Amino acid sequence: MKKVEQNVLKATNLSKRYSGTLALDSLNLELPQGKIIGLLGPNGSGKTTFIKLAAGLLTPTDGAITICGEPIGPKSKALVSYLPDRTYFSKQMQVGMLMDFFGEFYADFDRSRAEGMLKALGIDEGARFRTLSKGTQEKVQLVLVMSRRAKLYLLDEPIGGVDPAARDYILNTIIQNYDPSATVLISTHLISDVERVLDEYLFLYQGKIIQKGSADQVREETGKSLDELFREVFRCLPN
Repeated sequence: MKKVEQNVLKATNLSKRYSGTLALDSLNLELPQGKIIGLLGPNGSGKTTFIKLAAGLLTPTDGAITICGEPIGPKSKALVSYLPDRTYFSKQMQVGMLMDFFGEFYADFDRSRAEGMLKALGIDEGARFRTLSKGTQEKVQLVLVMSRRAKLYLLDEPIGGVDPAARDYILNTIIQNYDPSATVLISTHLISDVERVLDEYLFLYQGKIIQKGSADQVREETGKSLDELFREVFRCLPN
């Protein structure tokens, strides 16, 4: 019997307004399980707003989101592993203490997986977070987020502030450390750097999905990279 594909996330008529500004506009969206999906758009397109709504950090103005059928709340939050676009850790904490923190807060945190990745990176568990370079801080944060056994990983600009070598490591870490039944949503405007890992893409513009599809299909049918398609689509749109 053919396995029925399940949706990890479903957004229905989702809108978010900030003081009169519409950040998301009646969004209808389903994210299937087992995919790495790029949420792609220029700055200000609504990417971070959508991710924060899915993570349960913001409340919609209208509409709703469910995660594995659960409305946003304690049950949905337990299924989501969220990487914000900026660090939220105390700079005084040691790396080992951060693992303790994750272990206490998240029942699905796999400490042995985190320790293995940190060891491979040569990162000392006794090092204080503030003594690490920006790229290494980004790696530590990603290691912790990807060491959870979550159903949905929400990664907001995971490669935005690091050098190209660190970007390669981060993308490889994402590929190698998520459950095939889970979904990874990567928000970024650095299309050329991430497109090799993407199964599907969503182009977001002024709070609306204006195009979506298979990343491989774009290359096969048009002969263009996803980055080239992105530039073509967004070149004709007003800022």
